[in-house]
Amino acid sequence: MELLRSHLSRVRIPEPTNRIYKNECCVSFDTPRSEGGLYVDMSSFLAFGKEYVGWNYEKTGNPVYLHIQQRPKPVPEDRPLKKPTLLAIGVEGGFDYQEIEYEETHNIVILPEYVSLPFPSVELPEKIRLAVDAVLLAEGAERKEQLAAWTAEKKKVSTYALGLQQINNGVVVPPSGWKCCKCNKSDNLWLNLTDGMILCGRRNWDGSGGNNHAIEHYKETNFPLAVKLGTITADLESADVFSYPEDDTIEDPLLAQHLAFFGIDFSSLQKTEMTTAERELDQNTNFDWNRIQESGQEVELLFGPGYTGLLNLGNSCYMASTIQVVFTTHAFNARYHKNQSLKKAFAMAPSDPTLDLNMQLAKLAHGLLSGKYSLPVQQKQEGVPPRMFKMVIAASHPEFSSMRQQALKTVDFAIGHWFNTNVEDALEFFLHFLDQVERANTGNPALDPSRSFKFVIEERLQCPSGKVAYNKRSDYILSLNIPLHEATNKEQLEAFNKTKAEKKAEGKDLDSGEIVRPRVPLEACLASFSSTEEIHDFYSSALNTKTTAIKTAGLATFPDYLVLHMRKFVMEEGWVPKKLDVYIDVPDVIDITHMRSKGLQPGEELLPETGPTGEVESTQLVASEDIVSKLAAMGFNYLHCQKAAINTANAGVEEAMTWLLSHMDDPDIDEPISHNSHAMELQSVDETSVETLISFGFHEEVARKALKASGGNIEKATDWIFSHPEASSSMDTDATSNGMQDSDPGVPDGSGRYKLMAFISHMGPSTHCGHYVAHVHKDGKWVIFNDSKVGASVDPPKDMGYLYFYERIVD
Repeated sequence: MELLRSHLSRVRIPEPTNRIYKNECCVSFDTPRSEGGLYVDMSSFLAFGKEYVGWNYEKTGNPVYLHIQQRPKPVPEDRPLKKPTLLAIGVEGGFDYQEIEYEETHNIVILPEYVSLPFPSVELPEKIRLAVDAVLLAEGAERKEQLAAWTAEKKKVSTYALGLQQINNGVVVPPSGWKCCKCNKSDNLWLNLTDGMILCGRRNWDGSGGNNHAIEHYKETNFPLAVKLGTITADLESADVFSYPEDDTIEDPLLAQHLAFFGIDFSSLQKTEMTTAERELDQNTNFDWNRIQESGQEVELLFGPGYTGLLNLGNSCYMASTIQVVFTTHAFNARYHKNQSLKKAFAMAPSDPTLDLNMQLAKLAHGLLSGKYSLPVQQKQEGVPPRMFKMVIAASHPEFSSMRQQALKTVDFAIGHWFNTNVEDALEFFLHFLDQVERANTGNPALDPSRSFKFVIEERLQCPSGKVAYNKRSDYILSLNIPLHEATNKEQLEAFNKTKAEKKAEGKDLDSGEIVRPRVPLEACLASFSSTEEIHDFYSSALNTKTTAIKTAGLATFPDYLVLHMRKFVMEEGWVPKKLDVYIDVPDVIDITHMRSKGLQPGEELLPETGPTGEVESTQLVASEDIVSKLAAMGFNYLHCQKAAINTANAGVEEAMTWLLSHMDDPDIDEPISHNSHAMELQSVDETSVETLISFGFHEEVARKALKASGGNIEKATDWIFSHPEASSSMDTDATSNGMQDSDPGVPDGSGRYKLMAFISHMGPSTHCGHYVAHVHKDGKWVIFNDSKVGASVDPPKDMGYLYFYERIVD
């Protein structure tokens, strides 16, 4: 006790503003449940596992620690399994994960002798008792970002229900035998509570479901409420009632009265259809992770070094899949695991290692690659929770720091709650992650593992004068369009479309086994990147006028790891986002040597540096009347439409609408257009996002234009630049001879032969709704990483990838 009293000056009583770590080691993934428990420094309030607490003592000299241990309580073998009745986790009636209960003990430990004193004890000094009580009562700084509560919100009473006007048109709804009034479908039917029309529900992302007749009827009539037939029983609260203007499932307190208006006796009806919540619950209860891309095959779970899963923190599958692939590469493995020990990373870290990217990357690499945390627990592995890493990597990107969930506003979206979340895109995270790693290694380019993904793209433009311009930019990914017209199964597609049309006319759905998808060779996608493209309104300094130029592109350098991004998400007619349902035939080995750019060739003449003296281009941008009229026709304010067109440089209706929707609440949205407003707007985007795009090799003004056109989204902005090369070419060649930049000397180069080493697949209708998994080729076999589950892949779905990772073949 005297030893403890001699160290009281090194003990602090935490203030409310102090961050207290007591659930996870800051340099490893040890927890109070790990062997040896967790030691909380009673001066810094950082936590350390048994193997690492000595490092902290050596670094800080802090001797007093609260030792927290949790040991499992015995569980009765006959504990019954309960069938879930509520879409929730950890609540009464929800999913029961049969979680082990733990008993927690506390001791005061004094280093370096590891003298242990029991807590609580009246013999302990008052300062110790107050400090420990404050730590135990405080909410831990690293407290897990609650596993998805996953509970459907309580339905709200519709504002349209109490005053609903029903039309007495003689409609009497029978107790059974219902059919859609327009297509004769006999399931997924909705009764409009205003006029009694029975119509089918919405078409699902995979083509199943209804034919959209109920929603189309609402658009024609504005009749707001509909109830799903087959869900009406004596328990009216369980009936599915949907409000179209509120775009949500709602409660209708007068439902009995509204049903009686059409002669429906709800007390005699039997349940024949699942409600939305029940369908989601059923999907998730029966969700088989193999089915994501493994054709229902039985997968052998894997454990050991390199086979550690990542716990889903809530909408974090985009991060987990990307990290699993990245840390399989030699560059990241060497930088943060083989060539850097945890102890070295901790010694180099600042006073709070939880905020240091290098420390957290080393911690993550050790957790994934050491095998220490890849142990079978109840026939599965728990995976490591990358909370501290996520907190650091997301600090400069608000989208990645949240766990926001947003239900898709599609009642008949029959793919389950697993997909009804607003998740971030794996591509966007990959680019942000590499950017942060590059920044963290500034000044040490030789240590920067992100450079193994970096390469230089060279674009060549030729105007009708015959003169040329060259432009170079660096990138981490090669984004490829998917030329559907190059599909190799056109005959099967024609037959399928014919069958589909016939079944639709009969009001029948296609079986999943009947669906035929286009198959496009990867070679065709690569050829599309290299093909010639016309650039309209290109200002030629040789002709002193705007004309049409021909653009081609190639790679000036070949990276160690080539990442191919398949552009599966497009905008279809009506500016509706759509995911291409397509297979990509991907070979295990590719050779892109023919894609290497050649630079300025003998006999080629560069475009002049500047145009004729006195040539001045007008900088005043006028809103495109075509864009403005289309937006105005959708019901938007005309002035707002003009501003949207101007602030997106007349890029198109899609870009203008994106800007408009994100600026509806701007305080100056109704102010008259100023001649200087465009220049001001271009400077009002997030500077961090601008810097990120500049780091990819884009000019600042082009980056600002793209971000404004894309609502500040970096991935969409990158996509915008790729799909609007005239924006870059005008910057690079309107007043310059070649626009060439010196290649980054740190960018790797070598052979153009590559082998497939990993791919990330995506399920769901868009990048912001769905689930990501990774397949990685390691130790001679394909392995699937699905959050915390890791297994030997039986049938890797190489043709369903979203991001493909190729490794250079070294002879």
